[in-house]
Amino acid sequence: MKIKKIIAVKILLVILVLISGCKENNDEQDGKNSKGAKTIFITMIAKSSANPVFLSAKTGAIAQALKISEKYGKLDVVVNWKTPEIENASEQAGIIRNAIQDGTNAIIVSCSDIDSLTSAIDKAVDSGIPVMTFDSDAPDSKRFAFYGPDDLEMGKTVMNELAKQIGGKGKIAILGGNKEAPNLQERIKGIKKAAADYKGIELVGEFYHPENETEAIVEMLRVQSLYPDLKGWAMVGGWPMFGKELMNKIEPGKIKIVAVDALPVQLEYIEKNFAQVLLGQPTFKWGEVSVETVINKIHFNKKVEEITRLKIIPVTIENLGGWSRQLKAWGYKDVPEKYLGM
Repeated sequence: MKIKKIIAVKILLVILVLISGCKENNDEQDGKNSKGAKTIFITMIAKSSANPVFLSAKTGAIAQALKISEKYGKLDVVVNWKTPEIENASEQAGIIRNAIQDGTNAIIVSCSDIDSLTSAIDKAVDSGIPVMTFDSDAPDSKRFAFYGPDDLEMGKTVMNELAKQIGGKGKIAILGGNKEAPNLQERIKGIKKAAADYKGIELVGEFYHPENETEAIVEMLRVQSLYPDLKGWAMVGGWPMFGKELMNKIEPGKIKIVAVDALPVQLEYIEKNFAQVLLGQPTFKWGEVSVETVINKIHFNKKVEEITRLKIIPVTIENLGGWSRQLKAWGYKDVPEKYLGM
């Protein structure tokens, strides 16, 4: 009888362990994926997959999707990266239309052109697919949220920082990237508005180009040949510094440069005085925050802010080390080791 009782107790203990395991497996907070997990597909459309700022946004989006999927066992978040190789608004609009047909659950997009993307976004929303924008907004569309900078204020900051570098006098030029990009036009507007406050500064014009390193450098050199007495560049993007070629084309410190973005590849320009101020954006968070916002809205039915502004950090030689460590903490793999100990 004692043996039978012992066996019965053991069987009961096994049953209790199994029941306990089942309860744990059904808990969304336990971080374990279950077979019945709900899959949410998010289509992410940046401006250009050749631009490192958007590749960092992609990294942030995928990291956040994995984090959410691990945290909630019944939720599997998948980011589908659907971005043109080079910037093309009509291609972005086509990707949105295809995503509608493919059954995506949500769309995150950085708009290369307001007109083209507004109609595409509205069509997606009318089809029942929520859309969020990041970096570059389409404010009159039916998108439910935007995450990015105040581009007008960013432009003013670029100008004010450049004015300090050139002592408030001299000729300057604006490097503008894509002329149709709404966020870049806002930055240029901010530069012009701030420049009007400096009587000793002459703005010779804004100059546009395809958004890649080679084309940006070609345009820079063309303008500098036209204006050999140019004192500074106000850059609404950091395209000429997406590689090391510019270091072979200009003299460090001769023409002052203040530019938006401070990615790992650009940091050497600060160290060697080719650029004096870079305005760092948390581009990793473009993806991270956007994915989190989408999931909060469409899965957890939370109220989300329509506009969320990111913080801009002016990066100079003085805080190069601190900014480098921040980039490393965000998951950037290519931060030069020499800056991490500064």
